[in-house]
This record gives sequence, structure tokens and C-alpha cells, in this order.
Amino acid sequence: MTVIATHPPPASGCLFVLAAPSGGGKTSLVRELLIREPGIRLSVSYTTRPPRRGEQDGVHYHFVDEAKFEALKNAGGFLEHAYVHGNWYATSATWLKQQIAEGHDVLLEIDWQGAAQVRRIISSAVLIFILPPTLASLKERLERRGQDSGDVIARRLEAAREEMRHCGEFDYVIMNQDFARAVDDLSAIVRAARLTAPRQQIRHARLIAELTKPDVQKE
Repeated sequence: MTVIATHPPPASGCLFVLAAPSGGGKTSLVRELLIREPGIRLSVSYTTRPPRRGEQDGVHYHFVDEAKFEALKNAGGFLEHAYVHGNWYATSATWLKQQIAEGHDVLLEIDWQGAAQVRRIISSAVLIFILPPTLASLKERLERRGQDSGDVIARRLEAAREEMRHCGEFDYVIMNQDFARAVDDLSAIVRAARLTAPRQQIRHARLIAELTKPDVQKE
């Protein structure tokens, strides 16, 4: 994995990084979170893997071939990039920095390796890991998708074990056993992060200045 250097975002915009093993329910959780918290901008990653059934270019991923991916990488267009399950994935640095600079909250869906690299570059990022309740439930979700062979599913489960060993490196860990509860937990993390004093001081600087200015009429 390679990253490019960037400057930390201003405190007003929150950067949320969500990771989970394949089949952990991350996509469904994100979809529901964006309904509850429409102010969050979802970063659409670049990937060299082919689209799955129902996926749309520019909505789920920016689907590109390896030549295009390499060109973007060499031009410094990626915040981070990683080789996962036989394909390349990356986050757009230009889009992300623009959104954060404008004060928007941004959500990244990336693997644990990417999350670790983003933390080194943007220390204020909020890292969240999604755990399945059991390996059996994870296997069931992968099989239910009907998109991978038995051998591929076995490899994904082995990779999932490695990914889950890194959950302690994240700020928050959510157990996705009850979907509604997991969404509530995710929403609570987002709202709490927005209310930290440094971010509120920037977002409401004018109001705070008005509330705390000296009383000139006081004798």
C-alpha cells in the first residue's frame, strides 16, 4: 500500500473511516446511516475489479482498468491505495480534501490497511470497525450473495480472520448482530464526533463569539 502526503483537515469536517470483513454488512449499514444522516458525503472508491450485479459506475465504485488506475496513482490522485482480494482499490485525494475543506463530513469504506494509513495522515479521522457475531454468520452472508465460488468464499473467510485481528486498532467496534442496534450505534458515533468542542468552536464561531463577548453596557 502507498499513500501520498496531505495536510490534516480542518476541525469542522469529520472524516469517518468504516472497515469490515467481506460480508460483514458494511454496505447495508452505510446505506441506512446515509438516510439518517444525509449531511455525510460518501467517498466513492476507485477499483480495478469488475462490477457485481446491480452495481453502477460512479455510485458504488469508479470502475477502471489497471492502466487507468496506474495513471491516476502516478499522478498523485490517491490518498491511499491497496491490493485486496486480487484487485486494486483507492481513495481519491483531491475529492476528499475538497469536501473536508468545505466543512463537509465524509465517510470512507476501506479495509483495515487503508484505515491505518489514513490515520497516519489524518490523525483526527474517526475509525470504526464492524464485526460479525460469528464466523458462521459471515459465511452465510457470503454464500447468500451468490457471487463467489466455494473456494473464493473460503479465501475470504481466511482473510476475514486476519482483518478482524486488527479491530483493536480502531476507535470504535460495532457488533453487527442486530442490524437496527448496529445502525443506532453507528449513528451515535457520528453524532458524538460532530459535537466535539474543537469542531463546534469552528462551526459556531460567530455564535460563541456573540455569547461570550464583554458586556459593554456594564458599568
